[in-house]
Amino acid sequence: MSTRTLISPAQLARPRVRLLYWIVFAVVVGGFTLVFLGPLYWLISSGFKDAQEVVRTPPTLVPGSFTPENYSRAWEVMDLAGLLFNTLYYALGALAFQLVLDVAAAYSLSRLRPVLGKAILGMMLATLMIPATVLVVPQYLTVLDVPIVERNLLNTPWVIWLPSVTNAFNIFLLKRFFDSIPRELLDAAAMDGASPLRILWSIVLPVSRPILGVVSIFAVVGVWKDFLWPMLTLPDPARQTLNVGIYSLSNGVPVNVLIAALTIASIPTLLIFLVFQRNIMSGLTAGGLKG
Repeated sequence: MSTRTLISPAQLARPRVRLLYWIVFAVVVGGFTLVFLGPLYWLISSGFKDAQEVVRTPPTLVPGSFTPENYSRAWEVMDLAGLLFNTLYYALGALAFQLVLDVAAAYSLSRLRPVLGKAILGMMLATLMIPATVLVVPQYLTVLDVPIVERNLLNTPWVIWLPSVTNAFNIFLLKRFFDSIPRELLDAAAMDGASPLRILWSIVLPVSRPILGVVSIFAVVGVWKDFLWPMLTLPDPARQTLNVGIYSLSNGVPVNVLIAALTIASIPTLLIFLVFQRNIMSGLTAGGLKG
C-alpha cells in the first residue's frame, strides 16, 4: 500500500508540476542552508579581512584584503594554546565524572529500582524546568564555601567538574536506554552468579556504546561552550576556559583578530558534530523502542 504524499506521482509526472516542485525544493533547501551556514561563513571570512573591511557598511561578501596572518596573530596574542589546554582539561574531567556517576545513577534507577526511585527521577527531571541562570547564585555560594568540607573551590577544576555531574538530562537518556535492554539478558547473567556491578560492566556498558557516545559529546560540548559559570568561578587568567579567556583579552585587540580567535574557538565543536553526527542521532533514538 503506497503512502499518499502532498504531490502524487501522477501529478509529479507533469512537466510543469515537476518544474514547480523542484523550484520550491531548491528555494527551501537554499534558504535553510543560507540561514544556518551564512553566519558561519561570515565568521570565517571576516577572520581574513583587515580591521577596516570588517566594520565596513555594507559588508563585503568576499574578503577584499586577504590577510591569513590574523589567525596566527590571534593564536599568539590571545594565548589560545593555553586556553585550549585548560578547556580540554576541564571537558575531559567533566566527561569522566559524568560517565561514572551518571551511569551509576541511571543504572540504579533502571535496574536496581530503589525505594522512591520514580519520585527521585521525577524530581531530577523537574530541575530541567528551572532556568540555569536561576541556579547560578546558590551554586556560587555553595562552591565558595562547600558544606561539611568547608573549602573554597574557586580557581580549581572541581568548580567545573562537580556541577557538571548533576545533569538530569543525561541521566534520563541513560535510563531510557538501560530500560530498553532485554530483561532476559540481565536475568540470565544474574542466574549465572553475576553481581549487579558485574552485569553493568560486562553486559550493560558494552551494549550501551551509542548512548555513552552521545553523553560524552554532550559533556564535552557543554563545558566547551559554557561562559557564565567559568567567568564567575575562574577569575585567574591562567586557569580560564577558551570563551572566558577570549572575552578577557578582547580589549585592545583588533576586531578582525578577535573574530579569527572566535573562529578557532568554534572549530573543535564543529568538528565533533560533523564527525559524530550519526552517533548523536543513533544514540538519541536507540532507547526509543523497547525490545
